[in-house]
Amino acid sequence: MKRKLKWIFGGGAAVFALIQVTNPPRSNPPVLNDWMATNSPPPEIATLVHAACYDCHSHETRWPWYSHVAPMSWLIAHDVNEGRKHLNLSAWPSDQPERAVKWLDRMSEEIDYREMPPKKFAALHADARLTDGQRKALTAWLDAAAVRLKATANK
Repeated sequence: MKRKLKWIFGGGAAVFALIQVTNPPRSNPPVLNDWMATNSPPPEIATLVHAACYDCHSHETRWPWYSHVAPMSWLIAHDVNEGRKHLNLSAWPSDQPERAVKWLDRMSEEIDYREMPPKKFAALHADARLTDGQRKALTAWLDAAAVRLKATANK
């Protein structure tokens, strides 16, 4: 029995070591047009957005130590790539006000419906856990920013 356990443990360790060579790339491309610079949110809103959104939805991802260990690296890289695909705060469409308004509305809606930030992300990042008050403040600011942008776009 002991011999069998040694083989199982040794095989498991070998498989774990081998999958480490399959780690996906973790990159932070150059920032094209940052959401913070374009929208100039007040400091408290900027802090909330940076803590709750920027790791998955920008080119300013902080890659924690466990993002270098497979199989977690696969999950984290996939989530960041998907997040950037759906909303990239480092490629904000400031030259396309209609598109920016849609993104602001979508951000507000997903935060209000508690779809963002995802529970699995907030579980590991205490600063990304938004209270009800923070959610209300953030969605109110995003809604107001969308209204302001609509008004300037229609002129």
